[in-house]
Amino acid sequence: MTMASKRAVVTGARSYIGGAAARSLAARGWDLRTLTNRASPLRPGGPEIPSSPLQFRDRDALVAALGDARVLVNTYWVRYPRHGVDFDLAVENSRILFEAAREAGVERIVHVSVSNPRTDSPLAYYAGKARVEAILREIGGSHGIVRPTLVVGVEDILVNNIAWALRRFPFFGMPGTGDYRVQPITLEETGEIVADVVESDGDLTVDAAGPEVLSFEALVRGVAAAIGRPARIVHLPPWLVLATVGVIGWCLGDVMLTDEEYLGLAAEALVSHEAARGKTAFSDWVRAHGAALGRRYESEWERHFRGHVPGP
Repeated sequence: MTMASKRAVVTGARSYIGGAAARSLAARGWDLRTLTNRASPLRPGGPEIPSSPLQFRDRDALVAALGDARVLVNTYWVRYPRHGVDFDLAVENSRILFEAAREAGVERIVHVSVSNPRTDSPLAYYAGKARVEAILREIGGSHGIVRPTLVVGVEDILVNNIAWALRRFPFFGMPGTGDYRVQPITLEETGEIVADVVESDGDLTVDAAGPEVLSFEALVRGVAAAIGRPARIVHLPPWLVLATVGVIGWCLGDVMLTDEEYLGLAAEALVSHEAARGKTAFSDWVRAHGAALGRRYESEWERHFRGHVPGP
């Protein structure tokens, strides 16, 4: 493969999964650019990657930014509706991006989705992800889809903020029984799986999941043990936990956990039905990183708005 054929554009290469994919591709000799509105990288010290704004309203600029790239790696999505961008608009923005890539001559599109997306899902997040997958297949051309489960890493929000709560509150409110299962995968292994799909031939859809499946309560107890705190878990009605974290989030100027995120957890949407591609068990990962987890609250708002330059 020549250098000219190893040019890729990664959306969000200064962010979480996009950053991991960019690091993996850079280590394999890919020449990278990014489409992003983030002014500075989430993880300092990574490769310097030329950037262009991710502007869905300017199709010509998108096409120009994607020119000369062989591959587009797309990690664009929204965690919850905000600032006038809901899941329906995120779906249409994804269509615009994919069509611009094909117009620019991009040969292969690799899209990062989520485990267990369904167009008939009652959860708009998962239904929207399934609609984006369908658009990619409809547009045609070489493509790959990666479906991560729960991605854990040093910049992770969910696991870090579980640790933050365990460090600061005398009890941990567990929504419901806590016996619903999750299957975490590490951030770096997710990046490697994305890079593998970039370098694969043919159209394929793969899950990105680690080798360990555990209940959500076991995950919380594992975090507590790793940070050296007691796991004083109190099982509460889900509505009460969601209301409580809503108040805490309001005080922090952030959204800690959405109703849909809890319902996805409770429905075991973050469990794969394929053989695990990740090699690192969550229990090993959390023991190795426990000392750093939860030292500060990781704000979704700070990450996605304060670190961005203005733009649509």
